[in-house]
Amino acid sequence: MDTSKQIKETVKQHYGDIARSGASCCSTGETSCCGPDCGDVTNLAHGYDLKELAALPEGADLGLGCGNPLSLIQFQKGWKVLDLGSGAGIDVFMAAKRVGETGHVTGLDMTDEMLARANANAETGGFKNVSFVKGEIESMPFEDNTFDLVISNCVINLVPDKAQAYREIRRVLKPGGHFAIADMATRGDMPTDVRKSAEAWAGCVAGALDLEGYLRTIREVGFSDVSTKFVNEYDFARSDEFALLSVGLVGTKI
Repeated sequence: MDTSKQIKETVKQHYGDIARSGASCCSTGETSCCGPDCGDVTNLAHGYDLKELAALPEGADLGLGCGNPLSLIQFQKGWKVLDLGSGAGIDVFMAAKRVGETGHVTGLDMTDEMLARANANAETGGFKNVSFVKGEIESMPFEDNTFDLVISNCVINLVPDKAQAYREIRRVLKPGGHFAIADMATRGDMPTDVRKSAEAWAGCVAGALDLEGYLRTIREVGFSDVSTKFVNEYDFARSDEFALLSVGLVGTKI
């Protein structure tokens, strides 16, 4: 089995198990990227309104994020939005309220169990302007120039080919469209044992890129106005010369 396929299968199994159990990651009520080292990571995810969270269907928030991508950009009514790695639907449902009845939000996920949970949550919450689609980020089942905005929360780091992921994001965005993404990155050299661990990939750690290299990859794909809106450091407790970061990224398709 090639490394890319092994990573995808591990990630799919990992998040399928979470969807089946319905348990919040690391058994907390806060959002945090879930992995074997989560006990060593101080949760820095923030930015969600607690009242807004409380209004969502129970089980929509499985605690799998590393920030709030919706806080990174001003939404407009009528927008068509795509959420990559939509999970149980938390960001899809919040975005749906922001784009209104004339807008639509699509969630993309490769895990059947997550899609089933998200669809059940949409029915429970009475959301009419959302849909959930099965697919992979490196090869999305959408036409070119479809969406006004692409969002994602702690998912791109799980994708083996980051450049291809951002090429696909650019392809499906309309000219002038934006992305607003919360993700994991690093500063310094990641310990070799962590980088090679498939389980650490599933835990949003091993697949994280060095922040400067990550930003360079996005720009080389062709996005403009690429910047970080927040950079938070986790207490990973592995090396003084290595830092695990939660970052908020934005950019525009020209």
